[in-house]
Amino acid sequence: MAQLVKEIKLQIPAGKATPAPPVGTVLGPAGINLQEFCTKYNDATKDKMGDILPVVISVYEDRTFDFVIKTPPTAFLIKKICNVKKGSSKGSKESVGNMSQAQLRQIAEIKLPDLNCYTVEEAMKIVAGTAKNMGVKVEEN
Repeated sequence: MAQLVKEIKLQIPAGKATPAPPVGTVLGPAGINLQEFCTKYNDATKDKMGDILPVVISVYEDRTFDFVIKTPPTAFLIKKICNVKKGSSKGSKESVGNMSQAQLRQIAEIKLPDLNCYTVEEAMKIVAGTAKNMGVKVEEN
């Protein structure tokens, strides 16, 4: 296998990658086949349509590539579950919504593979911190 030249990180809407900007402007200089990447990415993410998914693309010397799709950003999941357009501009001082413990657990279970923790309870604490900084209050049991 060819040697790794670079890793590129992007956040692309699931199932909607096109060779146009921003994908084309980032991947074009790397020399990979844009249409091939877009087709593979869209096929891999068509079941998560509507979500923003981070992707790490490894580009090799011979212009081949592979990619790993990560879980959606925590802030995106919180906004989606709480039906909030955006987080608070004043952080935890201003409330923009509420989240139940069940919703918190649901997000933590989705994010667990990409977080730096081992249990769902630890992941819930990380997600709760993000929610607090966004101005979303987590209801206590």
